[in-house]
Amino acid sequence: MILANSLINGFLGSNFMGQAIVIAQLLGSVVMVATIIGKWKELSFVGMATRRFLRDFSMGQDVLEYYLQRRPSVTTGLEGIYKVTCERLLKLLAPDVRSLLVGRQDGSAAAALTAREIELVRGTCDHALDEEEIRVERGMGLVATIVALEPMLGLLGTVWGVLDAFAVMGSAGSANLATIAPSISAALVTTVVGLLIAIPGIMAHTHLNAKVRSITSDMEGFEDELMGRLACEFQGRGA
Repeated sequence: MILANSLINGFLGSNFMGQAIVIAQLLGSVVMVATIIGKWKELSFVGMATRRFLRDFSMGQDVLEYYLQRRPSVTTGLEGIYKVTCERLLKLLAPDVRSLLVGRQDGSAAAALTAREIELVRGTCDHALDEEEIRVERGMGLVATIVALEPMLGLLGTVWGVLDAFAVMGSAGSANLATIAPSISAALVTTVVGLLIAIPGIMAHTHLNAKVRSITSDMEGFEDELMGRLACEFQGRGA
């Protein structure tokens, strides 16, 4: 309560630049909080979907079983990577073999790809993985930027306020503490506000970044497993 009163009194006693910087900091904090909440919900959903997909996919006997049985329509996350990769694989197979596989008949003996075709599938999978990593990391840069700018804006407001205070003191021709103290106190408000916003912002960004790294690690591990199984099951005609 005392801190809130001090901040309000300091804000009211600061110059136009100080008040403008505080307002900008508060607007930035609103954007940061909204982004953090939205990102936390998104990452929680992606993490849950990733675990569910990995569980269902690992129960299949072959790499295409999940795709052929469920015809996934999801275009994001691990299931999206898997869907795009399987579609690319089926396009490379001969039409008659493709019909056998889609019909879940025994077409595995004829379903063979060259090493070059396997690399084409890998390229598609890599591209889908890159797009998903960009999507997962979207918004993290905005949070990091606001967290970094808040203390800098606060420092700018404080330095500006101190300059004004010394200018007033020089014009008055005296160094009366009772005259200069309120101006210095008002100048410090922007720094305090910046730190109050940046500290929890750093903590939230660190937590979200850990979730992002965990999800991207799962995606990269799945890509390696998927391409390894595709190579084992479909590469058969040599170069």
